[in-house]
Amino acid sequence: MMADLGGPLPREGMEGKVQRDVHKATADLDWIKMIIPDATTPEVVAGTVTIWSHETEDGPISEIGWMVLPEFQGRGLGKLAVRTLLEQARDEDRWGLVHAFPATSNGASNGICRSLHFRFIAERDVTFADRVLRTNHWTTNPLTVAQQSLGQRPSALERGSEGAARPVTPG
Repeated sequence: MMADLGGPLPREGMEGKVQRDVHKATADLDWIKMIIPDATTPEVVAGTVTIWSHETEDGPISEIGWMVLPEFQGRGLGKLAVRTLLEQARDEDRWGLVHAFPATSNGASNGICRSLHFRFIAERDVTFADRVLRTNHWTTNPLTVAQQSLGQRPSALERGSEGAARPVTPG
């Protein structure tokens, strides 16, 4: 799952990263959501999808990233989660233009970008966790996310009042 990102992150510093993520999610600075494949079993988490803002050498950007655990890959859950979060960004008119940087070797993530009508910009080297990765740079404007139905939506993604990401069943 982390192969395209240079392997697993080291354990050192992970506690601090989790604390920063909890703070940012609680303060609604970042949207950090769990991918829940079945709303009847919310304890089963298939992965995460996140939108956050950060500075680059070209100025501030909003970025989306996702990961799906291997046993849940190939089911369309990543695509559904990315679409759901982009729809939320559209509905709240938040984040502006959203960028994605999947590794050039990550066919599944590049396929999600392509199928959700992200616009391919160029290949680009990106530093992640002190590693330089060769990525494809994609962008999308959440305000133009298609209103197409994907059929039955297994669950939505929502930030709970306690600040943690949690699933909800669409009402």
